[in-house]
Amino acid sequence: MPAASSSAGRPRRARPSWLGLVVQPAAVAVVFAAFCVWLSTADLTTAERTTLNPSALVTYTGEHLALTFASAAIVLVLAVPLGVLLTRRPFRRAAGPVLVLANFGQAAPAVGLIVLLALWLGFSFWTAVIALVLYAALPVLRNTMIGLQSVDARLVEAGRGMGMSAVSVLFRVELPLAVPVMLSGIRTALVLLVGSAALATFIGAGGLGLLITTGVNLFLPKVLVSGALLVALLALLIDWLGRVVEHVARPKGLR
Repeated sequence: MPAASSSAGRPRRARPSWLGLVVQPAAVAVVFAAFCVWLSTADLTTAERTTLNPSALVTYTGEHLALTFASAAIVLVLAVPLGVLLTRRPFRRAAGPVLVLANFGQAAPAVGLIVLLALWLGFSFWTAVIALVLYAALPVLRNTMIGLQSVDARLVEAGRGMGMSAVSVLFRVELPLAVPVMLSGIRTALVLLVGSAALATFIGAGGLGLLITTGVNLFLPKVLVSGALLVALLALLIDWLGRVVEHVARPKGLR
């Protein structure tokens, strides 16, 4: 009985945090390898073989990544400073209207937003980027604000009491503690961007979405499924990279 009670009283060991970081990329690699084997051995028609040419797939993937990372960079440059600004005392009243505008960008159907902007700005790569920025800004903006607002006010007061300026408190106290929440929003935005970038093909901006539209228009199910699979694998890979950055950048005391 004592042995049983002592074993029951022991705290359960948490699973290693690295386990989840290893399983996801391994699964992506296995599925991608299986796709490559299928692509090299499948009995494809001339149209399917031309569309699923490896060099073409590399080009489409590069275009997709360019759309994703260009949009993500602009979102970070705009949404993070704006989120910080809206948590400062003089600008807090503007937080509500700004969040409403950002929520409108995400609430609007992505394909409709892209097409409407294309009719106004033209069918181009940067038009797609602008639409994706409007679509993905909300998670980063909202999580930046939530992360900063969740910092214990006593820590901020302690920093000010030690003689630190407001800017020093922001960069040395508030932002480090808000990093986990902020990175979660950035990871969410990246996954949204990968999926939404497939719609850029409707305005001639390229990307893996071209495989999906080609498969639908020409009734090529293998091409359609291949495009959807590659977009899904890319989203999972980007999500994994975001999780790695989130784990590494998290303050040691919060891991």
